[in-house]
Amino acid sequence: MNKAQPDELAAATEMVLQLRWSDQDALGHVNNARIVTLMEEARIRWTREDGRTGRFEFGTVVASIQIDYKRPLYYQPEMVIRMGISRVGNKSFTVRGIGYQDGQPVFDSTTVMVPLDADGVSSRVLNDQERSWLESSLIPAAGVRSGN
Repeated sequence: MNKAQPDELAAATEMVLQLRWSDQDALGHVNNARIVTLMEEARIRWTREDGRTGRFEFGTVVASIQIDYKRPLYYQPEMVIRMGISRVGNKSFTVRGIGYQDGQPVFDSTTVMVPLDADGVSSRVLNDQERSWLESSLIPAAGVRSGN
């Protein structure tokens, strides 16, 4: 298992998310499908912030998602997700999210996002403001170690 070093995630944004009683399964683990929902909540809060950022005016959609589960996430009042951008393309970008509980990684995910055009259906090229914001949040891709 490749553990990210703290300095590799220096540009990551940390979000504390509340876990709900209904998130857990019969074993007391947070259900794997609920982890996708928690990632979505963190991603939306992060990219939208106060809703007046000028970024992604017509929203974004998920093109693909991958999650590597490292260990069970247990029901507790909260968990932490550290998020950043691992790739910026012309019409898409990849968000990397690492979930932590008790200081240990519980999942490592990548989500490819596509910004929508005014019609709410078509993809579009990232604008300069979005590209600048995304590039300021660059962190290593999963499985990539800096300084090697």
